[in-house]
Formats: sequence, C-alpha cells, structure tokens
Amino acid sequence: MNSRRRFLIRAPIGLLGVAVACRDHGAAPAPNANGQAAAPATPGAPPTFASAPAVGPAVTPGTFVESEKLAQVTMTDAQRKMAADNWPKAMAPYYERRTGPRKLALEPSLAPATHWNPAMGASAGPAQNRFVRSSDAPGPLPSTDAQIAFSPVSHLSHWIQSRAITSERLTNIYLSRLQQFDPKLRCVITLTRDQALAQAKKADAEIAAGHYRGPLHGVPFGVKDLLDTAGILTTYGAEPFQHRVPQADSAVVARLYQAGAVLVAKLSMGALALNDIWFGGQTMNPWLLEEGASGSSAGPGAATAAGLVGFSIGSETEGSIVSPSLRCGITGLRPTYGRVPRTGAMTLCWSLDKLGPMTRSVEDTMLVLQAITGPDAGDVASVPSKLEFDANAGVKGLRVGYVPGWMKEAPATDVDRAVLDTVSKLGMTPVAVTFPDWPVDSLNVVLFAEAAAAFEEMTLSHQDDMLKMQTPDAWPNLFRSARFLSAVDFVQTDRLRRKLAQEMERIMSQVDVLLVPALRDETLTTTNFTGQPSLTMRAGFVQVSEARSDWAPDPAHPLPKFNPPRRVPHGVTLIGKLFEEGTMARVGLALERSLGVVHETPPGF
Repeated sequence: MNSRRRFLIRAPIGLLGVAVACRDHGAAPAPNANGQAAAPATPGAPPTFASAPAVGPAVTPGTFVESEKLAQVTMTDAQRKMAADNWPKAMAPYYERRTGPRKLALEPSLAPATHWNPAMGASAGPAQNRFVRSSDAPGPLPSTDAQIAFSPVSHLSHWIQSRAITSERLTNIYLSRLQQFDPKLRCVITLTRDQALAQAKKADAEIAAGHYRGPLHGVPFGVKDLLDTAGILTTYGAEPFQHRVPQADSAVVARLYQAGAVLVAKLSMGALALNDIWFGGQTMNPWLLEEGASGSSAGPGAATAAGLVGFSIGSETEGSIVSPSLRCGITGLRPTYGRVPRTGAMTLCWSLDKLGPMTRSVEDTMLVLQAITGPDAGDVASVPSKLEFDANAGVKGLRVGYVPGWMKEAPATDVDRAVLDTVSKLGMTPVAVTFPDWPVDSLNVVLFAEAAAAFEEMTLSHQDDMLKMQTPDAWPNLFRSARFLSAVDFVQTDRLRRKLAQEMERIMSQVDVLLVPALRDETLTTTNFTGQPSLTMRAGFVQVSEARSDWAPDPAHPLPKFNPPRRVPHGVTLIGKLFEEGTMARVGLALERSLGVVHETPPGF
C-alpha cells in the first residue's frame, strides 16, 4: 500500500500546533481577567509567558479531554483545569497572525525561515562539470510521423541539428498528436499552438544561421501545469486556480526556452499535486486506458508514454515522478533536492518539492537535466552543484546495493529480480545492504503540515470545497485535519528526518547506487525526505488482472478487472548519492541497453 495512503489509515492526529513568542516590550499594561487595567510593570521586570490578554473562544477541561484522543496523550483533571483556565492567555494569543487584530497575510512566494539541507553541511557530488553525450549515431529519420514522435530526444536533436527534420515539422507532428489523442488520455490542460509554432520557426532560423543552442534546440516539450508560463494559464489542475495567468516564466521554463526548446502544452496534474484527477477529469494510462496514469505528474507521464511530446517536466514531493513513470512505462528522473530551482513553481512542500525530467530513455533525462540544473535566487533551497555524466563510460566494478528480503516479496516482481541478475552480468557488483526498521511513515507529519500551510488561505476561505475530489484521502480533508497536528511532533519528526539522513549516508557509503522496487514504501518515503536522486525506468512487462489506482479503495466504485490479464510495462528504481545523478544514469543506461525493452510503444498510439 502506498505510504501516504497507509499513513492516513493508521496515523493519529495530534493537538493544535502553536508558536510561542514573547510580548512586545514597552506595551501598555494588559487588562486582567475582570477587564481592569493591570498594574504597571516594575521597571526591569521581564515579559512572561501566559500573561497576554485573554482572546479566543471559551475553553474548558472537556475541550482537552477530547483533544487528548487526537494527540494520544493523557493529562490529569488538575492539569486539564490549569490548561483550560490558562489557554486564552497562554496559547490562543499566538494565533494572532491569522486571527487578528494584526492579521498578516503571507505571500505565496515566501519560504519558511528554515530549509532542508540534505548534505547536512558536507560537500557532495562531483568536483567539476563534465557531460559527454552518447556517441551512437541515430540512423536515418524514420518514415512515419508516429515513429518520429516516439523517438528519444537523443535522436531528435541529431536530426534537427543536421536539418533532416525541421523543428516546425516536428512541432506540428506533436501538436497534431496532442489534439488527436488527448480525448482518450485527458492529459492536456492548455495547448500552446501559436507560441509553439513561433518558437519552432525561430529555432529553425537560428540553426540555419549556424546558431545551435544544444541538444534541446527545436525539441517540443510539455510541462506539468504547476510551472508558471508568462501569459499562459497555469492552473495547478485545481478549480480555484482554473483561470490563473502568471506574468513571468518559472526558472525551469525560462531555462528550457534559453536552450531553444519549444513548449507545446501545459500538461495535466492531479489537483494541487495529488494523484491523477484534475478539474478536467482523470488522466489515463496509454497502456491501459481503463486505469489512471498515476500522479501527480499524470499528464507528463501519459503524454510522454504516448509520444505526444519530445519530453516533459514533472514534479515530485513523495512519488509524483516515480509512480507515473512506473505505470506509464517511461523514464523519470527525480533530481537531488536543491539541484533544480523551483522558482515560479507551485509550492506544496518547501522542504520536499523537486522538479525533474520525464522522458522515453535514460540519456534523455540527463540531456534535459543539464539544461535546468543550477541555483536561482528565487529558490532559497537551490544550491550550486556540478553535473558529471559520460554516456559512453563503462559500469564494470560499480557497486549496486539491494535489500535481499525486499527482492523476495511484493511490491518486487520477476522484473525486479531479473534486473538484479543483469547487474551481475554487466560486471557490476551486487552488495546486500540493510535499512533500519524505523517508523518512516511518520515523516508525513512534515508533508501534511507543510502542504496545509501552503494552501492555508484556500482551506480557511472554504475554496477547497470547489475541488472535484472530496474523499477522505483527498486534499480538502487532509488540509483541514492537518490543522490539528502537533507542533511538538513536527519538531520530533524533523529530528527523525535528520537521523534518517545520517542513516542514508551510512548506507550510500557502501555502494555507488541502490536498486529498489519502485514503490517500496521504505525507500520511496525515506529518499524523498533525505533528498536522494532517483531514476525510475522501464525494465520489462507484467500481467495485471485489475486496474491500479492511487486512491484509497472505494467499495462503491470497484476497479475494472481483466480476464485474461493485461500486459503492461513495469520498471525499477535506482537511488543515487546526493548530486551524483551522472553515476546513477550510467547504471541506468547500461541496464536499458542490456534489457532492450524501452522501444515498445503502447498499442493504438
């Protein structure tokens, strides 16, 4: 079961979190409980807690009796009475930021004062930049538009550079396919036809004049609709933002424009980055149209798998690149936290959000990452980092970590086990490692608290009622429930996060990469919170007898069943060391070439 869904079922919800602050110095004496002015403070007497003016609704010992059930703590009758009598002066005043009278709105671009540093102060990653493309020639241009459309960026770029195909023709191929197949997939929120054709013509003119910008020049792409695009709708897939038009491009989009890439579509996403249902419906899997594409990068997953874009950009907080890449049979790269700037991207969780490429081959992910990597002043978590990758380098002798028990049980499949065998055949060394048996699901206290803070105004104004999904595992309920999480537990969870990061540092010191079942809870949750990069890639095919879903089971709406079972792609995930995406991609590229399953396309597309 997906870790966030299991957390919803099992986890307790704590008391209200509160922030503690001292009274302003020099303020007039506060009235006492009878409304009379308190005596002037003695000169030199410091301000104290629990002496602010009483505010807020009445609180009784019974209030705490009920709240204790949420927090799973216990107080005595005397303790409850003291807390109830004191709450209006001791704790309620600290809600003034959102309850007044000095209510202060926090602009969406404002990040918390603290931010997560996955390296924890230590140097990480390569010492220098080095990027070498594959030396393999792509061969002649295919004879059909569909074959061209499914070609990897590594081939498209060669054909564009040599002028075997123009960017304008390639752009028209993708625009036509987007219009033809979107009714089946519901993966497009906004088609950017006019701008795309103008960008393509400009790219062709520049290339003809000898001004070649690099491997993305003239290549059409799509982005998840949480990346701002100047003058173009950016809706977050959610009804309250359906008509939102930003005035500036996000950092990633601006960098792709600078690389000469051509934007053809803003692609669908689960509303506010959860699962695969948005205000236009559910985005479907091209390989199995009876099931959703998974999310929340649903549109990038479906469009890339169906050959509707050259490549796409997705985002991940906890599984939103990994899961749709696995289900749709594509390659998804979740970069190290902090490598790719999120300036101009919708915030779900400041300390967790990552932006990364979703493509049809391993090398393509690195071609895109090269264009978007590096810090930006608008994202306080973005850091300088080097990128080293050689598509022609060997992998013999590299150490590939795995957990033996995980390979013998679900969610591992025969595909996962075959990949582990292939590791040895390629001359790499499998290394058995162990993960601690810790309550990693409790890390989601951080996810839910940050997400609820990011969309606080929408929740408090009841705009969340506009969202299509109103189930227990959808954002409206989660945002409301998160108001009652404990601030103390948030801090303790943050400390657990550091402990896990130290443990991951120990594990990764033994290996060059990890090979894990893609949706294994322990690694999906842990590595998102510790910031490790991941590469999810197609590695084979499996048979499924029932459609899969990101949503909690609903007996009133059972999932479709298949007899005989359906054949669908399946993948594995590689986990890399911090900022060492290049090594991870080298291993992925060697596996991709050996397994030979990446070229098959979904029937009907």
